[in-house]
Amino acid sequence: MAGRKIGILALQGAFVEHEAALLKCGVCPSEVRTSRELDNVEGLIIPGGESTTIGKLMQAYNLLEPIRKRSREGMPIWGTCAGMILLAREIVGMEQIISLNLMDIAVRRNAYGRQLESFETELQVEGINHCRGVFIRAPFVERVWGNTQVLSTYQDKIVMVKENNLLATAFHPELTDDPSIHQYFLEMLK
Repeated sequence: MAGRKIGILALQGAFVEHEAALLKCGVCPSEVRTSRELDNVEGLIIPGGESTTIGKLMQAYNLLEPIRKRSREGMPIWGTCAGMILLAREIVGMEQIISLNLMDIAVRRNAYGRQLESFETELQVEGINHCRGVFIRAPFVERVWGNTQVLSTYQDKIVMVKENNLLATAFHPELTDDPSIHQYFLEMLK
């Protein structure tokens, strides 16, 4: 994987933590804020943060259509927490003004409660076995359709999904020392 260039949408949220996780995996992270920077990466991570803010910033930086285009071309994209919300075709119970509308999932925002209800837990993930997940004002997936596969659940709620070149996690693997989800995403580049 050395020499692979993975982009991290660096408009708001936990992009620095994803950079550190990728470096531990031996991969060169690249901050993405423009379509030109997006053109120079082989995969993209959309970090956790505030989904409404990230959506507005993607619009302001003219990144919505370039990201959609790269997705249609097969570039792997992984959304964590807010990134999951931004990838979803449906946000349950609210009108999200701006999203990428790429993944056949319906997501519920802040589904596990407020910041005070944040938690960390061990998860069973298809194809990985165990991993640590940090849930901070986390969403979960209420339903999937099309080619979307459920990779992990927590308390009978869907928290990790994959659809072709798209991956989404309700939790933050970048906030743990466990590199398994980052490595899983890197395998999608092959």
